[in-house]
Amino acid sequence: MRLLATLVLCGCVTGVGVAQESPSQTMAATVIQEWPAGVISTVGHPGTWAYEEGVLLDGMAAEWHTTADGADFHYIKAAVDKYVTADGTILGYKADGHTLDDIEMGRAVLLVYRVTQQPKYYKAAKFLEGQLAVQLRTASGGYWHKEIYPNQMWLDGAYMAEPFRAAYAATFGQAGDFDDIAKQLLLMDEHMRDPKTGLLRHGWDESKKMPWADKTTGLSPEVWGRAMGWYEMALVDTLDWFPKDNTDRAKLIAALNRTAAAVVRYQDGKSGLWWQVMDKAGQPGNYLESSASCMFVYALAKGVRMGYLPQSDEASARRGWEGIQKKFVTTGADGLMVLSGTVSVGGLGGKPYRSGSYDYYIGEKVHANDAKGIGAFLLAGSEMEQASTEALGQSKTVLVDAWFNSQTRKNAAGQTELFHYKWNDDANSGFAFFGRAFQRYGVKLATEKTAPVAADLKKAQIYILPSPDIPVKNPGPHYMDSASGDVIQAWVKAGGVLILMENDVANSEFEHFNTLSDRFGIHFNPVLVNHVVGDSVEDVAHGKIMIPAGTGVFAHPHQAYMKDTCTISVKGPAKGVVMKDGAVMIAMARYGKGVVLGVVDPWVYNEYVDHRNTLPVAYDNFNAAIDLAGWAVRQAK
Repeated sequence: MRLLATLVLCGCVTGVGVAQESPSQTMAATVIQEWPAGVISTVGHPGTWAYEEGVLLDGMAAEWHTTADGADFHYIKAAVDKYVTADGTILGYKADGHTLDDIEMGRAVLLVYRVTQQPKYYKAAKFLEGQLAVQLRTASGGYWHKEIYPNQMWLDGAYMAEPFRAAYAATFGQAGDFDDIAKQLLLMDEHMRDPKTGLLRHGWDESKKMPWADKTTGLSPEVWGRAMGWYEMALVDTLDWFPKDNTDRAKLIAALNRTAAAVVRYQDGKSGLWWQVMDKAGQPGNYLESSASCMFVYALAKGVRMGYLPQSDEASARRGWEGIQKKFVTTGADGLMVLSGTVSVGGLGGKPYRSGSYDYYIGEKVHANDAKGIGAFLLAGSEMEQASTEALGQSKTVLVDAWFNSQTRKNAAGQTELFHYKWNDDANSGFAFFGRAFQRYGVKLATEKTAPVAADLKKAQIYILPSPDIPVKNPGPHYMDSASGDVIQAWVKAGGVLILMENDVANSEFEHFNTLSDRFGIHFNPVLVNHVVGDSVEDVAHGKIMIPAGTGVFAHPHQAYMKDTCTISVKGPAKGVVMKDGAVMIAMARYGKGVVLGVVDPWVYNEYVDHRNTLPVAYDNFNAAIDLAGWAVRQAK
């Protein structure tokens, strides 16, 4: 799966030859072999709940989202399962420490909940969210980094707490939390940034009582590279979940741009890397440091891909990634990868006392295969695997329907939520991986929760309608009507890209949906084909559909899987694109300035895209989804 996804993007799927894995793919395989279930042999207490393991799992999650390699998810889940019991208790968690560091692994816990929907993971995540509710705060309302560090905000804490808190708030509908999430990050932007350099200091003591704190500003004396990395990553990851209508979103993007501009300014011109003490390049004892360099590559590349940062920052990320490979990465004869050059720790105060001085930062030990560095390396690599295509769809939006398919479920908190072919549904039923396929091209995701209107469609270039509801699936289905059909038809004629995904007759509505598709010469036949019962290789083979190259839609050949589908009849402007046993399975119609694609199944949903399930790896729906998204992006006006 890792290889195929890379090959699709590089345009070199030929059916022959062997390609090299990307560096982050090799590193992910190394992690799985060397540190089973997240037990990190290079830390003092392997198998203990700690932020180092959390950062490693963040990297594995990013790699899984990029490649759909199920081994990565199984690794994350096994790591989480060491700690989370059947009743949601977190083994070994020290609640009385009130440290933001111990929140960080909540991201992995929440991810496993979102995928499996199992209540025990929700209970564990809820406990961690409750820990933040009682976290001590400064006079300005900022979280203390730890109870033993009174009145102090550290940049580290931004990454340890805010992406988890934002993901929790988005998952469980706590929109009111986002104001305070933004506040934590913006307090750092306001008080910890040096106006001369644009860089942020590692710590801020609002009381100005600590020996390391400047008596006027309360700031620590130096700019530590990894601290800046924590903050920049916190911004891009928190923005993933931040509501688009929250006024603080623009402030966070502005803070990210200020941070990125400073990071690029202090990038080493020769190596493309960043220094341990960022603004003292070349001074005696200072050195280029791997974890910070990886963090900056990740944040810059992701910020560009998601449309937060200018396109020019992608070149800085690419120089950094090349520098990381040259200076810090080696691969042994056994195929295992080593990342060197990661400083073990950086802190302020405590016992023994840490002054935050230049000599302190350059004096901390440097290690190979530090989990924090490897987690950051995986994050950076996952972004660089997507960097070659991220500019293609930067100004475009893909809209998925949540009206004609508006099924709901109860989440573990008892809330009613939309699911089934939705971007934010990470379970088997969702379109999360299909959404990520579009995001590889820099496309923005949106959801249409009402009957389509011209004003909404005007904001999108691509519109996807999957599997319209029937009463057995949704007691109150919304059927396609003439008014909606007129709006959609006019939008396509003006240049829109419409993707219609039917289903089999037992799971989807046909009569009303065909009133739309027939306008373009695509008629979905209410039959059942490709019927699959069981999951043996022989059973699964009934769902196999071979997609040839040169169809005008798919640039590369794919062995796709479509289980229990209908068929298509074509006339007028429509033509068959993919056939099986004489039946049309995918059809395309040019209409006005736009184009319509009809498919007999919503075949790119998570269950058959993400190879954590039982589908054999020979079925490459994920790579086909990337190919399909790329076609749609290139068609969109």
